Amino acid sequence: MNDDLSRVALVTGASAGIGACFARHLAAEGYTLVLVARRAERLQTLASELVQAYGTHCEIIAADLNDPAAPKAIMDAVEERGLSVDFLVNNAGLSGKGRFADTPWDALAGEIQVMVTAVTELAHRVLPGMRERGWGRIINLSSIAAFAPPGASLLYTGIKSYVLNMSESLNMELKPQGIHVTALCPGFTRSEFHDVMGTRDTANKLPGILWQEPEAVVREGYAAVMAGRPVCVPGTVNKLIAASVRPIPESLRYQIGRLANPFK
Repeated sequence: MNDDLSRVALVTGASAGIGACFARHLAAEGYTLVLVARRAERLQTLASELVQAYGTHCEIIAADLNDPAAPKAIMDAVEERGLSVDFLVNNAGLSGKGRFADTPWDALAGEIQVMVTAVTELAHRVLPGMRERGWGRIINLSSIAAFAPPGASLLYTGIKSYVLNMSESLNMELKPQGIHVTALCPGFTRSEFHDVMGTRDTANKLPGILWQEPEAVVREGYAAVMAGRPVCVPGTVNKLIAASVRPIPESLRYQIGRLANPFK
């Protein structure tokens, strides 16, 4: 159980999948919730479920993080409701479907906006309150793809590598102030993501051993950020995959980066 029931958690992409599971987990831990996604009706359904199951207070904010103005508008709405974010889950995401050169720039810019700019801006905007209170938790959804070689025509691996490295850097800077930042790097997770991205047929051909349920991903991610671990690769199979494609263990890379940090 969370040690302060008045703490507030904001979850992006909360209407389904890993985001909805994070909302349920945080509600069970006693957090007040701010649920953010594009689909207001899905958010309202989830909020009603959480109020009934856990008695938690839920606020919903319908917003599209593809809009550059959305992160500020979300935080303004949180402030207008008299809340301040203690726990941020940057979960919203998408993935490109075509070749880089053949994809319209608007689509590529949206991918970068949702998974790079908005993630970074929301983390930056919640930090003043966290630093003032001396307590904060931020989970940024990366991917096991961040450990893999880049794929032709895909921004996804580069984007998720950025999220991984950014999270490690923020954890180095902020942990002494009571703020933990974790990059959560799941592999194949059963959710609506593949339906939305149109990759369900391909995903269904993968062996079952590669798949995790979103609840398991969330449990490991929550435990990692509470313990102050900068990187979480959930699941034994995923850990083995990550270790096999990265010659230097992530924990050692983190320590090297921390020791070499000129701002420490």
